[in-house]
Amino acid sequence: MVSAPLPASALPQDSKDRLRLWIRLLRASRTIEAELRERLKQQFDTTLPRFDVLAALYRSPEGMLMSDLSRYLLVSNGNVTGIIDRLVSEGLVLRARRNGDRRTSIVRLTRAGSEQFRAMAAAHEGWIDELLGGVSGNDTQRLTAMLKSFRSNWEGRE
Repeated sequence: MVSAPLPASALPQDSKDRLRLWIRLLRASRTIEAELRERLKQQFDTTLPRFDVLAALYRSPEGMLMSDLSRYLLVSNGNVTGIIDRLVSEGLVLRARRNGDRRTSIVRLTRAGSEQFRAMAAAHEGWIDELLGGVSGNDTQRLTAMLKSFRSNWEGRE
């Protein structure tokens, strides 16, 4: 038997407040993400998923297995493969077989890929600073600590 959700008026105040918080977090995240997508397209003719792949590879200069890259980015292998294929064809990423194993590939940035990512990352940091400029340093640190604490409460749950 499935029980019907409580009407909003029957929810405790803390529950209502948490729901409002979730909606505000989601709205803020979506608004910022939409702006970043537009700026990446306009200034670098790229997409946010490509930026994310480049960022992950930049953090791992020794390279990453394709399966580790997709797990890190929380996307399917198929999504990553298409992006990597295009980045390889543009000379931004190298793909190599792992110790002759035809089933696994290691990917890493080329020098051109690293240079392009550094330029995008610098712009990205400036955009984030601009978009979140109304948040004080103290509030930034407090919110970051709160979100880290929240995340640690949920890590490992599947």
